[in-house]
Amino acid sequence: MLATDSYKVSHTKMYPEGMTYMESYFEARGGEFPYTLFFGLQYTIKEYLLGIQVTREKIDEAITFYTPHFGNDKVFDPTVWEHILKEHGGILPIAIEAVSEGCIVPTGNILYKIYNTDPKCAKLVNWIETLLMKTWYPITIATNSMAG
Repeated sequence: MLATDSYKVSHTKMYPEGMTYMESYFEARGGEFPYTLFFGLQYTIKEYLLGIQVTREKIDEAITFYTPHFGNDKVFDPTVWEHILKEHGGILPIAIEAVSEGCIVPTGNILYKIYNTDPKCAKLVNWIETLLMKTWYPITIATNSMAG
């Protein structure tokens, strides 16, 4: 809950009522090389997304952090997190589809996408997108190492 950009916390208030699905994708848009060596997603998933990620303590910690951070208790909405704790035992209801690690992918192509598997948790997708950006570093290092 704390591993996101501050502005993503406020996004939940901007989504349309009744939204049941969201999908985000990660793409190498281009740069020095016309391709990307895809690497690092498995580590990020194992380190940050698998198993029980939502607990009562983490929800309370987020409320304690975000209330003074935003100067009020209106921005952070614990509703989706409470739902994940109650209905999914703290396991994130998301799916990630990706090309195989080690693949060389031309720029401009999707490397992976994330989407919600519970209609009540569509807001979770962009929240987690920030955490998934950690893959840029290993992808960049792998691509530069291969090219160099």
